[in-house]
Amino acid sequence: MIKALTTDSKAAALVPLLLGWYAENARDLPWRRTRDPYGIWVSEIMLQQTQVKTVLPFWTRWMTELPTIESAAAAGSGKIHKLWEGLGYYTRARNLHRAARMILEKDDGRFPHRFEDILALPGVGRYTAGAIASIAFNQPHPILDGNVIRVLTRIFGIRENPRKKRANRRLWQLAGQLVLHASTLAPGKTANGPQGTNNDYCSRFNQSLMELGASICLPRNPGCSCCPAKKICLAFKTHRVARLPNLGKRPAAVARHFIAFIATRRKKFLVRQRPENVVNAHLWEFPNVEIPVIVNGRSGPAAIIFKRHLGMEPPPLRPFCAIKHSITRYRIALDVYHGAFDAPAGIAARIPGHEWRTFDELDALPFTAAHRKILKLLGRAGSAGP
Repeated sequence: MIKALTTDSKAAALVPLLLGWYAENARDLPWRRTRDPYGIWVSEIMLQQTQVKTVLPFWTRWMTELPTIESAAAAGSGKIHKLWEGLGYYTRARNLHRAARMILEKDDGRFPHRFEDILALPGVGRYTAGAIASIAFNQPHPILDGNVIRVLTRIFGIRENPRKKRANRRLWQLAGQLVLHASTLAPGKTANGPQGTNNDYCSRFNQSLMELGASICLPRNPGCSCCPAKKICLAFKTHRVARLPNLGKRPAAVARHFIAFIATRRKKFLVRQRPENVVNAHLWEFPNVEIPVIVNGRSGPAAIIFKRHLGMEPPPLRPFCAIKHSITRYRIALDVYHGAFDAPAGIAARIPGHEWRTFDELDALPFTAAHRKILKLLGRAGSAGP
């Protein structure tokens, strides 16, 4: 018969286990080499819904170009979006920009220390505020993201869907109890080895939860055999690791189909900037339109769509490329056509909401991910167009 530990005794056992494991196994990530709250804040915003391996070059580039809150606040929108280009979820960048300006105006560029003040920043929720407060300032505030949810539901054998209110509230309470226990540890050594100074246990413990979920307690094929918590993990003892966390059914994937046009005139390309308050706001793209999903491989003549969308007769069009990509649950197919205007004076010179730009000008602009792929293919074909 399996003897379950009480929550208190399991917390007392788990905290030193993870601190010892983290001291020897933590990845060497650049934002872990600093206690600068600005750099930690930038990393946490970038890591929202994005993997570490993707974030690494973006964080390094951002911190090189904008090393302080003052420099981030002073940067123009174009620079902010260009530094974020390819990272996705661009609202994060705009919120970070807004928050930097707020900090500069309100606190003379000093990042706030209090959890409530951090939480009040644009784009910062309970998890991000807790991560910054604990990692940068060693405060005993809990964190709960996807990795931590997976770790806690397995170790504590929580069968309810963590997205439901009751289970989610319980998980926050557990995370809070654990980091509070870490804050009470005496300096020196834990069961598994030295842990650094007496003022970093909250910081290290919350990072150990993240690290365990990212490297060992994986969604699929977890490394239970080398997990430091396997002896007290209820899911491991009861052979339910694969069934936890119980997230319910994923929403079905949705297919979407777009057509884009590379229109050229006198070695310039027709592009537009996406407006405020839409997905990918402020980013640039080639003219495009969403159409019904392809049926039997056909979606209607491109020339008709061009004329209907841009309000003018198109040049001769030919296929240029086809791009597939995914955003959350959407599976997007983008068919791209190219056409060159013969451009005598006045023809196609002005199209409302669009601009003619050279290839070098386009390369300096922040593009949406799919349209940046088009631009790269254009570069390979020659900057004058295919």
